[in-house]
Amino acid sequence: MRSLSSGGRIALFALVSAFIMVPLAQTIITSFVSTLPRTGIAEGHFSLVNYQNILHSPVLKQSILNSIIYVVLNVALCLGVGLPAAYAFARYSFVGDRQLFFVLLVLRITPTVVLSLPIFVLFAQIGLENNPVGIALVHCVFNIPISIWILEGFIASVPREFDETAFLDGHSLVSFFVRHLIPAIAPGIGVTAFFCFIFSWVEVVLARILTTTGGKPITMAINALFGFRTDFGLVMSMTVIALVPGIAMIYFVRNHLAKGFVIRT
Repeated sequence: MRSLSSGGRIALFALVSAFIMVPLAQTIITSFVSTLPRTGIAEGHFSLVNYQNILHSPVLKQSILNSIIYVVLNVALCLGVGLPAAYAFARYSFVGDRQLFFVLLVLRITPTVVLSLPIFVLFAQIGLENNPVGIALVHCVFNIPISIWILEGFIASVPREFDETAFLDGHSLVSFFVRHLIPAIAPGIGVTAFFCFIFSWVEVVLARILTTTGGKPITMAINALFGFRTDFGLVMSMTVIALVPGIAMIYFVRNHLAKGFVIRT
């Protein structure tokens, strides 16, 4: 029975892996196929023409750069704001602290489309529409609450004596954060950065509304490629490029993610 149970788990894992990997493999293969007739390249033949077209397209290159800008800015802002806020929730008690924490979580689960219109009106008035910086700031509205929630749990798991010892040794609050707290909760920071990155990289509702004429991210650039004669090879090549940062992010924080999920649960 034990052998059959093990074999069943292996078969299930193989089926799930195939379900996930087959579409991905098809996407990668199609990205190297010329799906429209071109001079000197037969339709359906393997070629690098799709990636060459991306390099020769200012719009597509700019969309990739826009996404990188607002994702990096968003993650940096969320960690910069979320870490001290989470420390305050974990270490200090004040009137309405639990209620405020609950309000932050409610704000996080609010559908983005509900806030899209007032955000668009506000950003149009201050000139932040069609700007990747504007998208990054809007994403912070949704990512900072989850950042605080994740980091608060990790900080709360660190004994208070850890702080007191550092302060007795003469460390300031900033020095304590940089030299002691951040290394101690590195898995939590990795998990937080991962979730903030994923939300910003794949989000399309706010990007569609706030980038009507410029500053479009890679998700909107891919959407714009669909038309009467869609070049599916070009779409797949842009999709592959969109996957690369996410895979790189998972690779660099993989150890922190594994430890972080174990500690958080």
